Amino acid sequence: MQEQFSYKRFRRRIMQRSSADTPVASTPLTAGWQYVPRCDFDSVCQRLALDSPPRDSASSASAQDVTEGKHQAETGLEVGGVLHSGAVTPPAAPCAMTAMTARDTPEAGNVPEQDWVWTAAVQGSGNALMAGTGDEIGGFLQPFAALNKASMGPQGKAVMTLAAPSLMNDYYTNLLDCSCNGMVALALGSSVYLWNSETLSLEGRLHPSPALLTLTQPGRPGRRSQAISSLRWSRDGRALSIGTRQGEIQKCLSLTQLWDVESKSSVRYLASHLSVVGALSWKQPFLSSGSVLGQIHHHDPRAPTPLVGVAQQQGAVCSLEWSPGDDLLASGSADGILSVWDGDITGLTRSRQPIVTMRQPSAVKAMGWCPWQRKLIATGGGWRDGELRIWDSQSGICINSAHTNSQICSLRWAEKKRCLVTGHGPPHHHITCWAWKFPNVSPSYQLAGHSRRVLHLTLNPCGALIFSAGADQRVHVWAM
Repeated sequence: MQEQFSYKRFRRRIMQRSSADTPVASTPLTAGWQYVPRCDFDSVCQRLALDSPPRDSASSASAQDVTEGKHQAETGLEVGGVLHSGAVTPPAAPCAMTAMTARDTPEAGNVPEQDWVWTAAVQGSGNALMAGTGDEIGGFLQPFAALNKASMGPQGKAVMTLAAPSLMNDYYTNLLDCSCNGMVALALGSSVYLWNSETLSLEGRLHPSPALLTLTQPGRPGRRSQAISSLRWSRDGRALSIGTRQGEIQKCLSLTQLWDVESKSSVRYLASHLSVVGALSWKQPFLSSGSVLGQIHHHDPRAPTPLVGVAQQQGAVCSLEWSPGDDLLASGSADGILSVWDGDITGLTRSRQPIVTMRQPSAVKAMGWCPWQRKLIATGGGWRDGELRIWDSQSGICINSAHTNSQICSLRWAEKKRCLVTGHGPPHHHITCWAWKFPNVSPSYQLAGHSRRVLHLTLNPCGALIFSAGADQRVHVWAM
């Protein structure tokens, strides 16, 4: 009787503490499927993809408020933006994912078959592509619809503004890239849209087949699709790699899909990680991918078993880039550590260590190698930092820095212009072009036009145009 009374009292106290939002170390209560778990936003949860609120409407609002108020500066993810006919709402990934094992390679027998589809843009009158004419279909702006066009006039004026409905407002994604052939790839929801910067027209989109739009498990209705978390063109511009995330609670399977854009067909499906693919980088013909569990995988798409190398870094991988000479790999973590690895990618052991590490106070998401001074790396600090830094990758020393008074969300070097371009968050949401003359870096001019933070930047092959994608669901084309 005493034992029964103690258990009831313990159970009652647990329930009272749970209702009071106080943390509970453990509980004997069984959590059913309808139970929406409460979770503290610890460092691990910040690094994982918070794709959408929990299913319960009440807890949905509170969870979104906490996310936006406490972590939106860097982990902020805007859910419920403008939807369009080709995009899918990002899937849910609650904090229960923090209990996921650190093992980041899927079992061969557990990998679902994947198939993606290429859909060409519909031809309108006068050989114009409907999706690029500013039309609205079903009341929603279509991707890459031209919102306005300006002349190539004064510096700081956008040449063109394009619609990017459903662009994910997530600091840790990498959703925009331009190939050496001038093909701009932009991920919106679970689709990738290809826009030709030479003809200023939409070519089409890559998207999951209807069979992939609904993922099911026994006893649970299918309701999720795969939101894209990263993409990257190969250096020859022929293949596009796509990293995704899956929002199922009991597993988080991320996929890397290689596409031969010339033939519009799938080249190879790589079962890469069991967690969100945060960044991709090519060392032709090898592809490197990084996950939020800190795993770096090296793939050879030509091999029967494509995984040829593995490395482990501290913290989630939010940026990844091979040096211009392909002899060094730089990886940035959400913990503020920039690691430089040697060019040896073979070996499936996780004991490999970086040759040098550098630390900054915030996540190393905005990062890039200098193309003409190949041992130098630039990094941008988050909202707690706001510092632009130039590092010597051999010594690990910061040789120069400049304070921007704002979050640095994206960074690109413009080789032919010999300058550095950064995209910023609050308070001004602007783009800054920096003059670089070793060892000094100084701002040259600013480009203003976005109403929310500039999440992604890329340049066309000749370096004359800057493409920026912002959390305001707009893509601006700027003349350098």
